[in-house]
Amino acid sequence: MQTLAAQIKEWGIELGFQQIGITDTDLSRYEKRFKDWLTKGFHGSMSYLQKHGDRRTQPSTLIPNSISIISARMDYLPPDSDLLATLNNPRKAYISRYALGRDYHRLMRKRLQLLADRIQGAIGEFGYRVFCDSAPVLEKAIAEKAGLGWIGKHTNLINSKAGSWFFLGEIYTDMQLPSDQEQSKSHCGSCTACLTVCPTQAIIAPYQLDARRCISYLTIELREAIPLELRPLMGNRIYGCDDCQLVCPWNKFAKYTKEKDFYPRHDLSSPELISLFLWSEADFLQRTEGSAIRRIGYECWLRNIAVALGNAPFDESIVHALQKRLHHESALVREHVEWALWQHQNNAIIHK
Repeated sequence: MQTLAAQIKEWGIELGFQQIGITDTDLSRYEKRFKDWLTKGFHGSMSYLQKHGDRRTQPSTLIPNSISIISARMDYLPPDSDLLATLNNPRKAYISRYALGRDYHRLMRKRLQLLADRIQGAIGEFGYRVFCDSAPVLEKAIAEKAGLGWIGKHTNLINSKAGSWFFLGEIYTDMQLPSDQEQSKSHCGSCTACLTVCPTQAIIAPYQLDARRCISYLTIELREAIPLELRPLMGNRIYGCDDCQLVCPWNKFAKYTKEKDFYPRHDLSSPELISLFLWSEADFLQRTEGSAIRRIGYECWLRNIAVALGNAPFDESIVHALQKRLHHESALVREHVEWALWQHQNNAIIHK
């Protein structure tokens, strides 16, 4: 099994993963923390987190006979992605860097399946399931136990040699593989950069995230109106938020991805807000085909961009674009357009 574990790691690298780790299925030390987080309501409207709670923290209840878990990470940060330039230009739309290319779920699951096929070719049939954000899996806890890094103060996984710009995926298996040494100690030290920079102060304390305030939650998971008090804090972020990763000192060690599928598509690395806002639904569906962005739907897409336009400096071209959506069939879109126009009316008065 030691030899097989070493081979699995080699095969993983050959398939494009940057690192493979192995752990057992005992997540008991994470269970209380996760349940406390749910009890506080920090998960917001993500009811599926509560619905499948035990399956998430007790892998063998999700996949019976699971004994070992193979955890994999893959870099996704594309080169020349204009992170700060885009974020600092209020007329541009900022999209989280993980979503610029093709949907990572499919790519990761396909690679994990290829790894499982390699294992099966070497030892014969065995019980397994591959996952990448596709089931109740406590992926960051598993990766930490498998030695891929530690869960930082912003609650993302950090690797001392690769930062945090990477995806995670898992193979649950009934094989008794030797576990790697876990990364149980945080190396964040006294740094609080991520807490300070968070636009909405969603990281309420080290290692504690109130998802209800997180821009990633507000722009991706929330299907209702964005709370009024949080809208001005969102700036030009229309899909996700990377601020806590941008300021993390460990990301000086991050490597750019070599996966061309993660490279930006449809000029989304630094697009104009007005241009995106004027997309028809057909445009949205065509230009987000095969992308993780499509899951939010056209209605939330317009909602998010309306907020960003409302946060932009006063400009008559922005006002004209917003007015075109003032009578949109969606009440959700209309509400956020009206708010954005109100913002610009106030700005116009101030500038006069």
